[in-house]
Amino acid sequence: MAPRNPIFEEEAKEEAAESFLPLRSQPSGGGTDGKVRRTLAAYEDGSEDETTERAFESEEKVVVAWVSDEDCGDDGPSPPFSWRKLWLFTGPGFLMSIAFLDPGNLEGDLQAGAIAGYSLLWLLLWATAIGLLIQMLSARLGVATGHHLAELCHEEYPRWAMLVLWFMAEVALIGADIQEVIGSAIAIKILSRGMIPLWVGVVITALDCFIFLFLENYGVRKLEAFFAFLIATMAFSFTWMFGEAKPSGKELLIGTLVPTLGSKTIKQAVGIVGCVIMPHNVFLHSALVQSRKIDPNKKSHVQEALRYYTIESTIALIISFMINIFVTAVFAKGFYGTKVADTIGLENAGKYLQEKYGGGLFPILYIWGIGLLAAGQSSTITGTYAGQFIMGGFLNLRLKKWSRSLITRSFAIVPTIVVSLFFDTYDSALDTLNQWLNVLQSVQIPFVLIPLLTLVSKEQVMGVFKIGPIIQAVTWIVAALLLIINGYLLLDFFSSEIHGPLFGLVVCVIIVIYMAFIAYLILRVGCDQMSLFSFFCVMNKPTIISKLIETETVQNKNVNSYENKIP
Repeated sequence: MAPRNPIFEEEAKEEAAESFLPLRSQPSGGGTDGKVRRTLAAYEDGSEDETTERAFESEEKVVVAWVSDEDCGDDGPSPPFSWRKLWLFTGPGFLMSIAFLDPGNLEGDLQAGAIAGYSLLWLLLWATAIGLLIQMLSARLGVATGHHLAELCHEEYPRWAMLVLWFMAEVALIGADIQEVIGSAIAIKILSRGMIPLWVGVVITALDCFIFLFLENYGVRKLEAFFAFLIATMAFSFTWMFGEAKPSGKELLIGTLVPTLGSKTIKQAVGIVGCVIMPHNVFLHSALVQSRKIDPNKKSHVQEALRYYTIESTIALIISFMINIFVTAVFAKGFYGTKVADTIGLENAGKYLQEKYGGGLFPILYIWGIGLLAAGQSSTITGTYAGQFIMGGFLNLRLKKWSRSLITRSFAIVPTIVVSLFFDTYDSALDTLNQWLNVLQSVQIPFVLIPLLTLVSKEQVMGVFKIGPIIQAVTWIVAALLLIINGYLLLDFFSSEIHGPLFGLVVCVIIVIYMAFIAYLILRVGCDQMSLFSFFCVMNKPTIISKLIETETVQNKNVNSYENKIP
């Protein structure tokens, strides 16, 4: 027998290992797996299986003019920066940034300002930077694979684990939706001078959400323009309030650049960090980036798209950071160190602002109400939008968009109306509710963060766009930090809220199950789900590999013999 070529033998070993991997784990040129790879094969001609859920239909996507492959190949220089192309990619990042400006974040801002003054602005800066990192990983996943996070979780995890992740995502979405809808209802109550009760404001918000989503029928750019108007409204309102309050520029600068953390402000600090990741927003961003026509099989297109999405998302989060700073500074200037600092929340913030800063040409109470209404409306719409992608991706539902909107809206509107009727009768009840909802969001963070980091770290999913070891280390350190901080929040919250041995036992059982599932998700990280048979094939080189080589040799001889017979 002829001596074996060790190089050829190693190649055969790798090919044998890949050939026995499960279908959804085999690497592909496009950097995706399983059903995802099959759908990419039909990308150009739109011949996807009609039962496959899609974030955007081909005719809905914004057309982008790409540099031809002849002018700029995958290994050639990047095309020059284009303001026109940046404009075409502008939109998804601003929709994503709305989650950083929702009523829950605004309440965290005003409480941080009233209780901690300017001292936590540095943490707000770093929290926003961490949020940008997580959201760019989400965008990277969507652009490089052509599929969003919920779809990839459907392919990556066993059915039972996938259903648990879907349930957790829906619970997180409902919790966020309650905050957003009630925030909008509070704004309607403020602007109507109390004539419209909270529960009626909830119904109005739920119904007009469908009207705004109807704009999508006229093109995704029309919907993005509407969100830009809402963000501009928030920016105008809170900048006006900032000008009225005239906070100290020196204290603003020191608070932003000099890290300080007192024992009395730990709870507010944890609250700020806890708002970094809104689980539904990670799902949303990975889907929104697919609203542009990008071929994930072309490396140069993906690279250029990620370049513009990074610029756009950075600009969007800088704007959201400035708005959050303005809100924090207004309440720091007016209420830090006062007796009412611990009692300020969304419901009574307008009243305290009016008492502190007065009326003027435009009463600050109504300026606050307008900004809060814009925040509530925009975040409610994006929440409904995210719900469509979550349900469609996890369950692979091919429903019309109005049907999915109706289903996802119904999941949240009924509990929200019940909550508004019950909690509207108590002065501080809404603030207590908001604390519980913030805890609910914190509980759900691992179930979106761990799958995201798992997927973007896998070459079988991302191909050449898999994140490198340095970014992997940084993101997992950030993830561990966030999990520790949120664990502290949960421990502090439940230690003060749990009363009675029976309730404590139930909570302990739930925590054990919760931690066990998180451990399961972490243990799957880095696993390509190689079957035992494929592992056996790789390790038993003297038998299996040699037979594969001999089989390949015989097949090649047969092919050559057949070709020689052809005249």
